[in-house]
Amino acid sequence: MAQTYETILIDSWAKLHRTLNQVRFRSWAFRGQSDASWPIMSTLSRYLTQNHVHPDAWVSQESRIRRIFRRKSHLFLPQPPAEHDSFEWLSIMQHHGAPTRLVDFTWSPNVAAFFALERATSTAAIWALFPPGISQGKVRTTVASQKVMDGEIGPWVAGNYEKHFLPNEKPIVLIGEPDRMNQRLIAQAGTFAIPGVLNLPIEQLVPPDAVVKLAIDVGKVRKEAMAALYNMNISNATLFPGLDGLARSLAYELEFHWAYDPHTLVLYPGYHRE
Repeated sequence: MAQTYETILIDSWAKLHRTLNQVRFRSWAFRGQSDASWPIMSTLSRYLTQNHVHPDAWVSQESRIRRIFRRKSHLFLPQPPAEHDSFEWLSIMQHHGAPTRLVDFTWSPNVAAFFALERATSTAAIWALFPPGISQGKVRTTVASQKVMDGEIGPWVAGNYEKHFLPNEKPIVLIGEPDRMNQRLIAQAGTFAIPGVLNLPIEQLVPPDAVVKLAIDVGKVRKEAMAALYNMNISNATLFPGLDGLARSLAYELEFHWAYDPHTLVLYPGYHRE
């Protein structure tokens, strides 16, 4: 039987903002998805299952694409990771659109709200994970800031990705970032959820009290929420530094104007038409 987890129905921006900023969600990790029916699955999991790759081949095929990327990407990377740092290699692959088992999360609930709502049309979702509750062991994130503990299985420890994650045998989830973070991770306050198996969604791999789903009524929430997030300077231009992010940000600019509401043509107080 599938585990049950808490679902909170959200029907206003005020409720969403109030809920996400509760003390209970302090230091949780968040993920916004534009469709509430989607499970939390990595791009690698989705690709392997949707394209009917035999499960017995998953380990070798995942190893193969990592090896191909590592052998060829030096042509484009000014400073490639150390060969043994599998976690940083995976984060760079993820950054550039390769299918990996890493699942993007953020420490910022407002960034998660943006990703949930930007392109949503019906019911969106923000998933929240509680790092201390998803693992029986002690929780830490990066090698640089904390001492590695005996018996630690996080992929930030050399050899642990190959030992504990690649075989697809351990139904676990860990949250953390590589030692060296790229520009996008920094801009998004990003982190990763890393599952130990690829055939189950993350919400089925963690205890039910360590995951909460916020189901958002997009029709009632999106307009006010997107305007509020825009005023917080949360947009594709800031979350994806560079020309591509700037270009992506122009879609929402079609809905926004300082002088009037483009949806209704109603002028804001103090403004007038030219």
